Amino acid sequence: MSFLEIILIAIGLSMDAFAVSITLGLSISKLKTKEYLIPGIYFGFFQALMPFIGYFAGTLFTAKIDSFEHWIAFVLLGFIGGKMIKDSFSKDDEIKSGNPFGIIKMLLLAIATSIDALAVGITFAFFKINIFYAIIIIGLTTFFISIGGVIAGRFFGAKYKSKAEFFGGVVLVMLGVKILIEHFINMKLL
Repeated sequence: MSFLEIILIAIGLSMDAFAVSITLGLSISKLKTKEYLIPGIYFGFFQALMPFIGYFAGTLFTAKIDSFEHWIAFVLLGFIGGKMIKDSFSKDDEIKSGNPFGIIKMLLLAIATSIDALAVGITFAFFKINIFYAIIIIGLTTFFISIGGVIAGRFFGAKYKSKAEFFGGVVLVMLGVKILIEHFINMKLL
């Protein structure tokens, strides 16, 4: 597998993290420098960790993971997106549920957006590529794309905060639904 192919895989894997990063950028009126970096760190780490785990799990757990990974992503994204939709109707400037960059929320988002990377790691095992090389590329790509997402969300968020937060919640719910639909489509194709 070439460098370019790994970069393209990394970009593809980071698109969910990018969408979620936009919603995080929309969620607070004033962001500190560290809040621009937090999504990149969480998403980059988990996008690198999941292929690493998948690589070593190989085909041993493929059937078990395939049977429920889509449900995990669907529930996590649906819950967080639903909460954002609910919070968008609040009159407050800040999200009532607390810091959108909190540890628990970021962990849930990072896991939900990186589950598909687990399957990529399993496929990497079949290609016998250098997994450390691949996960560094995936992690760094996701890190920078996520920071770009926060910046984009921040740029649009000040003017359209409640509408943007509602839209961000809808995007998260739709990502969960997309994962579920793709799973069922793939099931019928097999």
